[in-house]
Amino acid sequence: MSTEIAARVKNEEWKASLTSERALVRWALIIAALGYLTLFLFIPLAAVFTEALKNGLESYFASFQDPDALAAIRLTVLAASLAVPLNLTFGVAAAWAIAKFEFVGKQILITLIDIPLAVSPVISGLIYVLLFGAQGWVGPWLAEHDIKIIFALPGIVLATTFVTVPFIARELIPLMQSQGREEEEAALTLGASGWQAFTRVTLPNIKWSLLYGVILSNARAMGEFGAVSVVSGHIRGLTNTLPLHVEILYNEYNAVGAFAVASLLTLLAIVTLIAKTMIERKTASSRSAHDPAWSTQPGSPS
Repeated sequence: MSTEIAARVKNEEWKASLTSERALVRWALIIAALGYLTLFLFIPLAAVFTEALKNGLESYFASFQDPDALAAIRLTVLAASLAVPLNLTFGVAAAWAIAKFEFVGKQILITLIDIPLAVSPVISGLIYVLLFGAQGWVGPWLAEHDIKIIFALPGIVLATTFVTVPFIARELIPLMQSQGREEEEAALTLGASGWQAFTRVTLPNIKWSLLYGVILSNARAMGEFGAVSVVSGHIRGLTNTLPLHVEILYNEYNAVGAFAVASLLTLLAIVTLIAKTMIERKTASSRSAHDPAWSTQPGSPS
């Protein structure tokens, strides 16, 4: 018995030695991390707001009163408000199918969801130009029927939707797989319909992860540049989103205006990070309540 206890103590000491470092090493790593963040995050963020406010608050707010800037803001919000619900619907449906059912082509669907992460956004924009452009596969037919996709709102929404496809689905799939199908099967056994099982059992279990995915998808939609740049045509006041408007202002040597508009996107990113942190805590609490063992795993948020 004493031998077994000694072995356990020795094992615990060995595990502790793997995760403990000298104070000098810990401080060196902390300083290196802070230095990296300062150089590549904090200084650029400070530079954005410093340049934006260079000529005072009056000049800063005047940058948002420009008709082209207001049009870019409206188009950005509109494109995101259309793309995010589309990905919300697809993400939930795809995660439900992948996590709860077995079917032929399951792995292919998972791979297709990941494609936007592997393909350059510029390439995805070019794909839509190839399909719907004037010289594209269906371009002549669209022109005959006076349907505009490229260099118009539909093309921007398509490009934005494509690059934001993985965020909601990829956030939900691991969670729904870990939850299993027992609760839904129990609800169906008790007479609930499929819709009732989803709304009363599945949705409450995934709500925080779902909101987390929506926030990330919305942030990416509003900040997308490459794909939208290809399909928009850069028509000022019509097809320029906020990132494209920033580029135009900077190319025209209007640095204050460019950084002012960029600061709006930066504020969006900061708000997204704050919301992300809050929802991560909610998600951790939800997972701990559903699976108490999860909270004791190394690296789980507390």
